[in-house]
Amino acid sequence: MATDWLGSIVSINCGDSLGVYQGRVSAVDQVSQTISLTRPFHNGVKCLVPEVTFRAGDITELKILEIPGPGDSHHFGDPHQTELGPSAVGYQVGINQNGTGKLIKKPTSSSSAPQNIPKRTDVKSQDVAVSPHQQQCSKSYVDRHMEPLSQSKSFRRRHNSWSSSSRHPNQATPKKSGLKNGQMKNKDDECFGDDIEEMPDTDFDFEGNLALFDKAAVFEEIDTYERRTGTRCRGIPNERPARYRHDENILESEPIVYRRITVPHIVSKEFCTDSGLVVPSVSYELHKKLLSVAERHGLTLERRLEMTGVCASQMALTLLGGPNRLNPKNVHQRPTVALLCGPHVQGAQGISCGRHLANHDVQVILFLPNFVKMLESITNELSLFSKTQGQQVSSLKDLPTSPVDLVINCLDCPENAFLRDQPWYKAAVAWANQNRAPVLSIDPPVHEAEQGIDAKWSLALGLPLPLGEHAGRVYLCDIGIPQQVFQEVGISYHSPFGCKFVIPLHSA
Repeated sequence: MATDWLGSIVSINCGDSLGVYQGRVSAVDQVSQTISLTRPFHNGVKCLVPEVTFRAGDITELKILEIPGPGDSHHFGDPHQTELGPSAVGYQVGINQNGTGKLIKKPTSSSSAPQNIPKRTDVKSQDVAVSPHQQQCSKSYVDRHMEPLSQSKSFRRRHNSWSSSSRHPNQATPKKSGLKNGQMKNKDDECFGDDIEEMPDTDFDFEGNLALFDKAAVFEEIDTYERRTGTRCRGIPNERPARYRHDENILESEPIVYRRITVPHIVSKEFCTDSGLVVPSVSYELHKKLLSVAERHGLTLERRLEMTGVCASQMALTLLGGPNRLNPKNVHQRPTVALLCGPHVQGAQGISCGRHLANHDVQVILFLPNFVKMLESITNELSLFSKTQGQQVSSLKDLPTSPVDLVINCLDCPENAFLRDQPWYKAAVAWANQNRAPVLSIDPPVHEAEQGIDAKWSLALGLPLPLGEHAGRVYLCDIGIPQQVFQEVGISYHSPFGCKFVIPLHSA
């Protein structure tokens, strides 16, 4: 009966220590309780020896992969036969201690040799319809020939020595694993051993599942719970500790008052500083009264011109690039500033600013039209300006045709509106708009009509006037008016400048 199984392709599982062997049955010895395989494969790698013999004690499980037909049994020893390629239906025979066989299953077929044996023993498969004769043959083989093999243990030592000598040089030595490794392997099989055919065909809808989560409702529920219980379930304190800068005081102080300046009339426009302080605008009449009272107390026009010139020149130097532009390494890139002044106090303020710019190595071109009689303040400022390297011109033809770095506008005056109709004024406005250079206006008036030159920046003195959008971004400079002078004209005043003399204002 043992000769009936010669030529069958079988898979023998010898446990974790010896691994799985596949091959064609070449001999079954009932006396020594051994079975031999020709052209064997060990764990998917072809062995170097042509034949391997196993004892019953080393066999954990035996699977019959292919049963030869009635006329194929004589080909098992043919050396010219093709490599092992189980393509027919196989039968699995599990060897128990009592020698009985397990249920016959259908393994997966393969066109390449050898067939990889799955690690899981509980792989879902379909039962194969086997004829009664084949089932009887399989059971007879197990009952009559394999039961005595399970009682022998003497082959293990001899097989271990043979396996070490016949293993491929690049093949790792199999390590014996205990019960713990077996348990871990079973867990891996349970987690990762499912058949790939059971994978879903459609991709996971991340966007759809994310839309099911109402984040706003969850956070609202959390906040409601925190307000009700007075605790925070996320382990965060109720109030996050404040973070201070290196120049801030950590000691508690009085509440901050942002409205420190009040004026005696209705405010048409308000500004605010970078720190949030509110700066109201004042009318031209109140601003004029403020300067008049300050002059009566000793802040003369000459002092005001000097202070305005210093603040305006500092702002202009910053707009020109500051230390990045004005340094000894950039002497070949001296900035050019065109100064447009009229025959009034605002023009005198511009001349003072030009003098300070010229003292800081800026190329200044001063335009001032010729008049028979000039104000004393303008005459004095021109006398000082002539001592610098600045250039004074009275004709627009002498102004540069190429773009300059900055244009300072001091043409307008609120008391001499008729100057806007003069030819030289219109020509100067046309030149400034054609030059396309950024414009800084010093102490611009409030005009109901459209401004001739649209400024990018405007510098107000003391307190700002209600300037419109044509004034660009408004800056405020401190010209040294004492606090009691503000109080004398009915203004409750607290300085918003801090450590600076020129601060930016933002529309509130």
